Amino acid sequence: MANMSAMDQSQQTQIQAKVFDFALGELVSESRERFLPLWTVDSWVKFLIWLTLNSGLSGERESIELFVNALGPRLTHRMRRIFFERTDDTLALKLMADPADQKVLVMPLCSSLSVNYDQTQNFLDRVGLLKKVEPDKDLWQELDALIAIPWRSVEKHD
Repeated sequence: MANMSAMDQSQQTQIQAKVFDFALGELVSESRERFLPLWTVDSWVKFLIWLTLNSGLSGERESIELFVNALGPRLTHRMRRIFFERTDDTLALKLMADPADQKVLVMPLCSSLSVNYDQTQNFLDRVGLLKKVEPDKDLWQELDALIAIPWRSVEKHD
């Protein structure tokens, strides 16, 4: 009977972890558009401040650092990935556009599909990134099943 109890506890923990993971993903996905300007480190920081405040801490630097440290690097990285990632089921594309990375990556949702420049441009426009990436398609790189696009330089963007 003790093994059954341990098994139940293990299953309970797994279910709780899955619910937490789902809820966190939904929270990040549903909230990320509120923090402007989109696709910037500033939007990410504003999101973290909002989470910190809603977790009962102050918005001061020390509290935010405490909050991020408490989350740990693995969870923080996962949240950041969700924050800067978008999918478009209509185009069957996924986009990863963390401003800390040198390039924006666009890839098909399914490995049997491919990605082309027109779809990519359409997707970038839909999510408000077209003006933030390098417009010269000669600088876009087609790598296997994805397209890597450099961020527009600050000088060109202003």
